[in-house]
Amino acid sequence: MPTGTAIRDVREQLFQAAERVLLRAGPSALTSRAVTDEAGCAKGVLHRHFADFDAFLAELVQDRVARVDRQAEALRDSAGTATVAGNVAGALTELFGPVAVAVVGLVTSRDELRARLRRTTPTGIPVLTEGTAMLAGYLAAERARGRLAADADVDTAAPLLIGAGHMLFADRTGRPPEPGDVLKAVTGVLGGGDVAGS
Repeated sequence: MPTGTAIRDVREQLFQAAERVLLRAGPSALTSRAVTDEAGCAKGVLHRHFADFDAFLAELVQDRVARVDRQAEALRDSAGTATVAGNVAGALTELFGPVAVAVVGLVTSRDELRARLRRTTPTGIPVLTEGTAMLAGYLAAERARGRLAADADVDTAAPLLIGAGHMLFADRTGRPPEPGDVLKAVTGVLGGGDVAGS
């Protein structure tokens, strides 16, 4: 791109470029040069908008976290509709899309990035932590509606569901699990007897 040419939505273009690199080559291939080459811009563009590359990566992860927050709102709004297990299986499938799985790998592979993210996510792994909160909130809403057993431990079930989901979707290079396999894992964690309408 010629010097002096304005780039519209430069942050979003850089984030999308980073996501493409992550999906294609994994966290180890994600460098500032790889991102700017993928975005078709000069390396200096990234450094004009972010203090350094780790600051860029932290904002990339925060952008992903914001998407989980939006997903959480939609999932809470679905309480009382369809089946609990089906809603949770759908939420896990959306949460563990290829980019999110790659972002989790990125966070776990970069010490400096994790240190920066501790300022906003003091415990756990960003995306997974927010995903856990999303499921706990949804399950609590369903318990309040009587669609889960009154004594269902949603604060334990939520991280178990995230762990099961991560195991199912974690192979970045493999095929995603079949919907039936996700649903089976969800009903295994929630217990068929505790879920109304499963």
